[in-house]
Amino acid sequence: MLKSKTSNILPMTFSVPEEGEYPVIMTTIHQGQIPIVVGVIDAGTLTDRSVVPRRDTRRKTGYQRDLTTARVNRLARELTERRVDLPTAVLLNVRDFDADEHLVEREGGVFFNPGTVELYVVDGQHRIGALEKLVQENPERWGSFAIPFVCMLGADERQEMREFYVVNSNAKSVRTDLALDLLKQQAESDKGVMDALIERGEDWKVKAQTLVEMLAGTTVWGNRIRFPRDAKGDTTISSSGMAGSIKSLLHTPYFGQLTTQNQIKILDAFWRGVRDVLPEVFADPSSYSLQKSVGVFVMHGLLISVLEYLRTKGASVIEPGAYAKALQDPLQNLQGDTTSGDLAQGADFWLAGPEGAAGSFSSGAGQRVLIARLKGALPVLDVE
Repeated sequence: MLKSKTSNILPMTFSVPEEGEYPVIMTTIHQGQIPIVVGVIDAGTLTDRSVVPRRDTRRKTGYQRDLTTARVNRLARELTERRVDLPTAVLLNVRDFDADEHLVEREGGVFFNPGTVELYVVDGQHRIGALEKLVQENPERWGSFAIPFVCMLGADERQEMREFYVVNSNAKSVRTDLALDLLKQQAESDKGVMDALIERGEDWKVKAQTLVEMLAGTTVWGNRIRFPRDAKGDTTISSSGMAGSIKSLLHTPYFGQLTTQNQIKILDAFWRGVRDVLPEVFADPSSYSLQKSVGVFVMHGLLISVLEYLRTKGASVIEPGAYAKALQDPLQNLQGDTTSGDLAQGADFWLAGPEGAAGSFSSGAGQRVLIARLKGALPVLDVE
């Protein structure tokens, strides 16, 4: 058979395959040592033939991690609801490869016939696990579902392990800020995406991203929030960091039930009130931690209690002055030790580096301690 002009790739056939055959493109990897075929296979055959080589550390065999049931169930549900597809190929291997048995060449094309041979899963076990679940539940609907595949022919376990390592060690997850940006755009144009997020309790991500984008247009946060591909410049916090800090607010009964427009009014008024109390911090935000991750998480954690205080007192929750009055003493009297043992208070507490005290509260536990201290310093409420 003649190869294409692009080197070692054999063209996919256009003739009709016989039962059990799959038209494929044939090429090689590892400098031509291992042949591979690329094509599309039905889910019924794939799930029936696939074998997942689980890692046995004691025997030093296998390499695959344990299947995550929740991940399989979620993917199966989303496939059923037609929210996702599976356009990327799974990576397989036929260890007991027999060219005469598994490859058919005729009419200028190549067909792959797996027969009863085992297809070892190198990459894609969760996709195959989800399809197996669906085929078992409804074989008529899902048995013929087509999924792209790449199959090595005759590689041994060591070579499979190498490919598994390459695929998984070089894979890089999408940055959180970019992921939230893309997720929001998808949810706005596809109701199914939002429905899936609600089912998983992750709809807050879209709501938070919306608020972050609106906050970036306010006077306090203009040019301070860093979005994907933005230069650091004068920014003090990433968009994903800001979104994460808003999560707790969205899960509260009051704030979480408000419209987005009212939520942004509250956030804007709150931060303007904080600025009125500590103006020097906002005049040079890069030198302080208040508009950085630790400060934002702490202040948004505190906002929940400040809102309840203002509502109980009958004060406006969209007036900066109301927040400034409530936060005057807690923020001005906030104290902490610097790394050199000196006392830092008020604006100085938030100084970045060794001159300030906020750095010692940067962990999740530290932030909770600082939130509790600020809550305890809020004006006392009387119940009538």
